[in-house]
Amino acid sequence: MWGGFGRPSFVIEGSPEMFKNYPKAASAVLFTLSASLLACSEPVQTIDTVITGKHIYQGGDHQAIAGVIGIDQGNIVFVGAQLPDNVSAKRIIDAGDSIVAPGFIDTHTHACNDFGNDQNNLNLNYTTQGVTTVFCNVDGGGEVDVAATFAEYEQHGVGTNVAMYVGHGSVRKAVMDKENRDATDDELTQMKALVEQAMQAGALGLSTGLYYVPGNYANLNEVVELAKVAARYHGAYDSHIRDESSYSIGLLASIQEVIAIGEQAHIPVHIAHIKALGVDVWGQSAEVIAMINDARQKGLDVTADQYPWNASGTSIAGSLVPREVMAGTSEEYLARMQDETNWPDLKLAMQENLRRRGGAESLLISDPKRPDIRGLTLQQVAELWQISPIDAARKIVIEGNARVASFNMSEQDINAFMLQPWVMTSSDGSTGHPRKYGSFPKKFHDYVKQQPVLSMQQFIKQSSTVAATTFGLLNRGELKAGNVADIVIFDENRFASKADYLQPEALSEGVEWLLINGQLVIAQQQATNALAGQVIRQSQKTQ
Repeated sequence: MWGGFGRPSFVIEGSPEMFKNYPKAASAVLFTLSASLLACSEPVQTIDTVITGKHIYQGGDHQAIAGVIGIDQGNIVFVGAQLPDNVSAKRIIDAGDSIVAPGFIDTHTHACNDFGNDQNNLNLNYTTQGVTTVFCNVDGGGEVDVAATFAEYEQHGVGTNVAMYVGHGSVRKAVMDKENRDATDDELTQMKALVEQAMQAGALGLSTGLYYVPGNYANLNEVVELAKVAARYHGAYDSHIRDESSYSIGLLASIQEVIAIGEQAHIPVHIAHIKALGVDVWGQSAEVIAMINDARQKGLDVTADQYPWNASGTSIAGSLVPREVMAGTSEEYLARMQDETNWPDLKLAMQENLRRRGGAESLLISDPKRPDIRGLTLQQVAELWQISPIDAARKIVIEGNARVASFNMSEQDINAFMLQPWVMTSSDGSTGHPRKYGSFPKKFHDYVKQQPVLSMQQFIKQSSTVAATTFGLLNRGELKAGNVADIVIFDENRFASKADYLQPEALSEGVEWLLINGQLVIAQQQATNALAGQVIRQSQKTQ
């Protein structure tokens, strides 16, 4: 279609003042062209954008190339060593020495919680990380009415592409609230209907949060039956597993439960934010990896995602309060927390959970709604209030709870999981944790630039291609003709997270250009405020 390859001559429009203040070290310059192609034997074809660069990583197992990428009407139309002779472009981006890669895909976010409610939907904390697609309704949460949510995004616009699961916890709550019991046959039928409606609307699959209320109250059969519905629509099963530590059935048994669900429901399974949480299970990454590799060798599609932080994001209640205490209404839950008769037993249980997580020094209050104690550890709060750490935790929960960063992972386990070819990059972005603003650049900075854990090629593959392949986004995740033009250009020497636990909402730096569906979302390091994202629906074809 594009004829032979050659070098055209260009007339560049613009005055010297346009470039007067542009830093010499910048790696990308935007040119608006009126191209005068010389020696063309074929009619000139004008496309929207051409990207030139010395380090183009196409994704997958491809080595970097120097060359050009052509983009027209939102899609990539060619990738090659040189610009075809018969092609003119309205815009050329010269990436220079910067890295050109497929836009990153974050398979585990809570980004949709920030959309609507008078928000601008730009998703800037993700686009500045180079993320072009986010997955929502993870951990069993989110809106049950996927069709209505998709329609809202399409009406108002969204800054990144969005795909959504249907959350098991939300479905269960819609049918039986937070009751701590097995579902009846009728209730299970109602839940199946809700899952089917969501799958018909284009949900990715079923997500669960079996660690959380009310998902924690579901038995294996309930989850398998709902997963079978998602499987009929070629969906996936995504899970915040029942226990990442030693709270209940343990880490290894929880991994086995995910595998069992995949085997019984005949569905691909995905383990959310894979980790070994707490001192009791440090080092078990080797056994987890062996279990997953064994299941994969037997033909089960098992994958996982991971964020590159040694602290998880949760709450005081989420980390310390037993799940049975949380059952029922908020009033019933609060009454149990305030019950002095049962407090001695509850206090012992919470103390044991605190030990699992590494003690009171390991929980850092990060909740912006608690400025009085934000930035303090639970131990420091206890000393400030002159009570024990568990009494301080109880007080915080009764007053409305608080988000915390829970430092509970070992670097050995983080590295072991990161090296697996079936593990992809994610953020699990939540309020008060820097992972919401800096997971992808942090992974690059810490594990590519500072430590030789991953190569550039591996990082890009894990951050884009693996996710696209796993979840059937076959026109994304690689830079090749016919694919959607979701493309990030970043300066490898500046691409880093600026967020930390005391300033968790600082935007990342280093993304110079970002295209989503062919539209510029970041240009010369500045957001364009374009709502270029699209809704991504799962195939509606049943098996």
